[in-house]
Amino acid sequence: MTLLVTGAAGFIGANFVLDWLASSQEPIINLDKLTYAGNLETLSSLQGDARHVFVQGDIGDTELVNRLLAEHQPRAVLNFAAESHVDRSIYGPGDFIETNIVGTFRLLEAVRGYWGTLPVGAVSDREQAPSRSETAPTRNDFRFLHVSTDEVYGSLAKDDPAFSETHRYEPNSPYSASKAASDHLVRAWHHTYGLPVLTTNCSNNYGPYHFPEKLIPLMIVNALAGKPLPVYGDGMQIRDWLYVKDHCSAIRRVLEAGRLGETYNVGGWNEKPNIEIVKTVCALLDELRPRADGQPYAQQISYVTDRPGHDRRYAIDAHKLEAELSWKPAETFETGIRKTVQWYLANPQWVSNVQSGAYRDWVNKQYA
Repeated sequence: MTLLVTGAAGFIGANFVLDWLASSQEPIINLDKLTYAGNLETLSSLQGDARHVFVQGDIGDTELVNRLLAEHQPRAVLNFAAESHVDRSIYGPGDFIETNIVGTFRLLEAVRGYWGTLPVGAVSDREQAPSRSETAPTRNDFRFLHVSTDEVYGSLAKDDPAFSETHRYEPNSPYSASKAASDHLVRAWHHTYGLPVLTTNCSNNYGPYHFPEKLIPLMIVNALAGKPLPVYGDGMQIRDWLYVKDHCSAIRRVLEAGRLGETYNVGGWNEKPNIEIVKTVCALLDELRPRADGQPYAQQISYVTDRPGHDRRYAIDAHKLEAELSWKPAETFETGIRKTVQWYLANPQWVSNVQSGAYRDWVNKQYA
């Protein structure tokens, strides 16, 4: 059997691939467009590994996706591919509409066509069909798993209950609106065409290989470079934080046993205001890599004008995933953030490399 994983050179997708192949012999076909946030260096440990086949391309390229589906006959498609940064969606929403909405639509259509060609039946029926390849999936086996975000639900007040799977969608940024649209498409393709889909909506991920435009890696990188640590507004925006490897384990579990057509919220039970996150990173750096002048990294914190449409609070209720599929995160925030800071300190070359090229050009253009 084989998996087709889209966007698998990005942060969460690449961690999923590394995690999967560390414990499974099942090959992965990795389709990634390699925008500025896609980084094959993250997957360098898989060079020469026949279980990992990389293909550079767009999920919106129907001809390419059709060819990959026909050639590799995956038993599942996992869609991580997305434009994912709120700030960039504010400055340039067009890319988000094209990839997250149009791209998802085209991917769904290609997958629907492929799924329709598969033989009906389950794996257990194969002894009754000796002419069928033992590695070919059936319609009953196949899954399309769509990876989404808690930002589709909008913003919560301080005392509101956390987002459950039945919370209405109220996206407030071009990014979250585009992801909400993609979620609706996935749901519609299940209810209209019967496509066997699963959707996960996760809280804020953090961990190794995180691109340094996001809060935690940005704070680490800027602190070590002696740059200001920009905090939006008063820094009291609250997020739930999920260690990326815990997210990967949740996706594996949903793929394995999730009920078709269902949505599962994935969270870390770690609601914290942004300023607390920044101060925690500073304290860890004070311990693990003290400044040469002996001063605390927190001196570099700089409060900046809040971004437009900044949601005040996100919080995930992951009880459904825990109750139905017996999943819980392995990391607390304290253990996960320490591992994250230690990883960045141990991998300065990776950080330097991803800050060059297209990412550098984008930053210079936006903040010149």
